[in-house]
Amino acid sequence: KPHGGFERLRVYGASRLKGAFVFTSNVDGHFQRAGFPEACVVECHGSIRHLQCFDGCTDSIWESGGMSLVIDSETMRAQAPLPSCPHCGGLARPNILMFGDWGWIGERTWAQDARLQAWLRQLDDCRVVVLEIGAGTTVATVRRFSETVVKQTNGKLIRVNPREPEIDGPGIGLRMRASEAIEWLLEAP
Repeated sequence: KPHGGFERLRVYGASRLKGAFVFTSNVDGHFQRAGFPEACVVECHGSIRHLQCFDGCTDSIWESGGMSLVIDSETMRAQAPLPSCPHCGGLARPNILMFGDWGWIGERTWAQDARLQAWLRQLDDCRVVVLEIGAGTTVATVRRFSETVVKQTNGKLIRVNPREPEIDGPGIGLRMRASEAIEWLLEAP
């Protein structure tokens, strides 16, 4: 369940002249559950709320429909019924990009990214601030994205990370937890 910081960010972003866009490596759908418009979110590693065929019989991606798995606590294995592909009846898997994953179908994420790129193109006359929360250096997808947007838009970066807040370039690094940084930033004069 998304914490209150998601709602505070949504309200703040909605109050900006050109709105806000989310680029997240999280696959949990918290931003959408917190009310961010689906059209303003990029899930760069996919979504646990969507499925695809494990065997690759189709390039289709479909919503999971809120399906939940029952896990046997002794074996740590999912119990039947497992999700199935509506096309071939075989096993379905989350539409999530995993390490070394050559079977991930990225069309949904690529469409989200196309909407983001269109939004970024119309920010010519705006002061752009990228608020990066919790992105580390181990899987640096979000960090690379943030730094690229800052360079392309001549913007500023606010990097919030309790362990790795360092920043090279225009911006500020905050060694804080997300919740305290959101409070601090949104209450600043």
